Amino acid sequence: MALERLQKFLARAGVASRRKAEELILSGRVRVNGRVVLELGLKVDPERDRVQVDGRRVRLMGGPVTLMLHKPSGYVSTTHDPQGRRTVMDLAPREFGRLYPVGRLDYDATGLMLLTNDGELAQRLTHPRYQVPRTYRVTVAGEVGDEALRKLAAGIELDGRPVSTEVKLLKRGNQRSTLEVTVWEGRYHLIKRLMEDVGHQVVKLKRIALGPLRLGRLPRGAWRHLTRQELVNLQVTVSHKYLKVRRIPSKGPDLFASRPAEPPPLKPRRRKVIEKADQT
Repeated sequence: MALERLQKFLARAGVASRRKAEELILSGRVRVNGRVVLELGLKVDPERDRVQVDGRRVRLMGGPVTLMLHKPSGYVSTTHDPQGRRTVMDLAPREFGRLYPVGRLDYDATGLMLLTNDGELAQRLTHPRYQVPRTYRVTVAGEVGDEALRKLAAGIELDGRPVSTEVKLLKRGNQRSTLEVTVWEGRYHLIKRLMEDVGHQVVKLKRIALGPLRLGRLPRGAWRHLTRQELVNLQVTVSHKYLKVRRIPSKGPDLFASRPAEPPPLKPRRRKVIEKADQT
């Protein structure tokens, strides 16, 4: 069998994303044929070499598994929690072996999460270069005014970088308002911070879509396999054929950056604000 880089093998085996696999190697947690590996250039034969992570043998599985989970509130989006709280893995089926959550949702948030043993897919879905959209239904305290909507649509700067959003007002009330918000990145507490910036505290947060996937009527706490078409759509979303490299002039060595090619569009996404006609 052809040799492949150790971190790629670990990602294909579902141990972690390729980036996390590199961290495992550099931290001395990976052994190949009994010897600790501390460099990223090593190549292995998946059929002949014995690879271990934290003392446990790593083998390639029969094929990738990707599940959709409706995460309830009160679960952390990790495989283990030092505080002993419930994790999304407590809801995962055991028959598929080792699965990992793709990205994360806040402890008190609900909605669509993916669990997979496909480290390469997980890496691409969470990497900023692929700009995978995430859509949330957000309930906030108070009445969201027109100025707040305009500010959200124009793009709010957090941590020195602007956040592109699409905002749809679903319900406006004196005590609570509900919006649908789409973002293209996964920064920590991003939705909550955006709403706080316009003066509103998030009361409920539910992810209803990730890329081409929709949560639909999947019950809270339940999981299902992705359909074949959903898997195809997901792979297309993060496919390299929709990315191209452009050369950026710079001093010294050439720099390279990737940007989406058609589809998706090269130009910045339009930001929209759609207000519901009936206000409560």
